[in-house]
Amino acid sequence: MKGSKFGGVLVAVLYVFMSCGLVFAEGYDHETKVDNISFAWKIDGESLQVKLSAKTESWVGIGFNPSSKMKGAGFVLGYVKGDKVKVSDEYGDGENSHKPDTKLGGTDNVTIIGGSEKDGMTTIEFSIPLQSGEETDAIIQPDGETTVLLAYGEGRDSFKMKHKFRTAIKVNLKTGEVK
Repeated sequence: MKGSKFGGVLVAVLYVFMSCGLVFAEGYDHETKVDNISFAWKIDGESLQVKLSAKTESWVGIGFNPSSKMKGAGFVLGYVKGDKVKVSDEYGDGENSHKPDTKLGGTDNVTIIGGSEKDGMTTIEFSIPLQSGEETDAIIQPDGETTVLLAYGEGRDSFKMKHKFRTAIKVNLKTGEVK
C-alpha cells in the first residue's frame, strides 16, 4: 500500500514538473504593454524571439533602432487571415516610410513561429537574427538600450493600411528594463 501511494505521488510530481517545464520552454522572459499593444520577447542564442499582440483585426508591427523616426529601423509587420500568418520583413527607407527588405536588395529572414486572430486580438510570434549582416536589418544589441517602435493598424488585413496607433520605447532586451 505504501509503495503504491509513493508511486502515485511520484508520478503526480513528475507530471507537474514536466508540465511546468513545457510551459516555461514556450514562454517569454520579458513583456511590456503600452495601451492596447503587448511586446513579449526572449533572447534565444543569436536570435530574438518575439510575441506581439494588439487589440486589432488588422496588422501589428515592431521596429528596431531607427536613426530618425522610422529611417534605418528593421521592421516586422504581420497579420492573420483565416489560419494563415503573413509577415513582412521591412526596412525604414525614409523618416516616414518603409519597404520590404527584398525590394531593397535584402532578404526576408523572419522565421514565423505562429499567430492568431481571436476576439478582436491579433497575435504574431516570430524570430529574427540579432545581427543578420544585411544593410536592410537593424543590429540588435541585447545588453544595451534598444529603441523599439510598436504599431498596429485598423481595418482590413493589409500592410498598405496606415497605423492606427504607434509609439516608441527604450528597452534593454537582456534585463527587460523599459524606459
